[in-house]
Amino acid sequence: MQLRDLSDHVEYRAGRGIEEVARELGRDPSEFVKLSSNENPHGPSPKAEAAIRDAAAEVHRYPKAVHADLTDALAERWDVGAEQVWLGNGGDGALDYLARATLDPGDRVLVPTPGFTYYGMSARFHHGNVAEYDVRRGEAAPEAFALTADTVLDAYDGERVVYLTSPHNPTGDRFSLDAVETVADETGEDALVVVDEAYGEFTDAPSAVSLLGDRDDVAVLRTFSKAYGLAGVRLGYALTPPAWGDAYARVQTPFAASAVACRAGLAALDDDDHVEQTVDSVTWSRRHLAEELDARTYESHANFVLAHVGDATAVTEAAKRAGVLVRDCTSFGLPEHVRVTCGTREETERAVDVLNEVLADR
Repeated sequence: MQLRDLSDHVEYRAGRGIEEVARELGRDPSEFVKLSSNENPHGPSPKAEAAIRDAAAEVHRYPKAVHADLTDALAERWDVGAEQVWLGNGGDGALDYLARATLDPGDRVLVPTPGFTYYGMSARFHHGNVAEYDVRRGEAAPEAFALTADTVLDAYDGERVVYLTSPHNPTGDRFSLDAVETVADETGEDALVVVDEAYGEFTDAPSAVSLLGDRDDVAVLRTFSKAYGLAGVRLGYALTPPAWGDAYARVQTPFAASAVACRAGLAALDDDDHVEQTVDSVTWSRRHLAEELDARTYESHANFVLAHVGDATAVTEAAKRAGVLVRDCTSFGLPEHVRVTCGTREETERAVDVLNEVLADR
């Protein structure tokens, strides 16, 4: 028996955890600060944490009612119909549902490079093909990035789905709402524009959800992993056009989000204090990184900052040995850059001190 041809598929490699690195180096995990995976340094929403404990006694039951409760709560939060909310196992699960609903075998999608690898992975899982648009400005300005409508449309060639990440990982840049509308206007009648707003809580830009009432060619992705601190629970959702009606019921897996995840999501939505604390902390951390790091940084609207450090692999390894984990962006096609997640004040200050020492020694 032969598997299908997987030669075009790439592996998603998550950032290594503190425990893994500590074992590798023979060190105590408490010696390390992890600022490599864009996680919430303040932990989960306390209300969500309590809800998770309370949900444990009910995990023998399927999550039909609580799934509907969370769907209704998100519909109210975003002022959309409940049928427009597609819950998923993380934002990745919601991406898969959008791919199931839109892609026929052989359809092409257009994804950003550098960018989140799962856009292309999901398309290939559903027998689609992948094209890229490059957000780097090119040889004339190799250090700059351009998240503009022209960047996307210059590469567009009739793809069925176009992915826009705003704020964008790993650059921290964002598309304006006008740019999203222009891309949707100028792409084909059968094209869907997916706006991934996983980092949306950290920017003051208006959400593309505001476009859903007037269009049937835009969908928006959101997640509980970042601002709400629920990355380990795996809970995300798509907000889709009203006309899509019953499509979600036809493409979702049975009970697309677990009872524990749904309970946690409901509680987190009611925890404005935790989100406000997280956003305030990120705002301070971004500013500190930009002002104090002895490397060029880029304006960020997310919970991380991209920095130009020269040899990213060498800098990342040296910082790791000093107890600070940051993301080597070589895998993004940016071998001279590292991405530093916004930590607590103490974590951010330590990261700046360590990176500055590493850079001074180079």
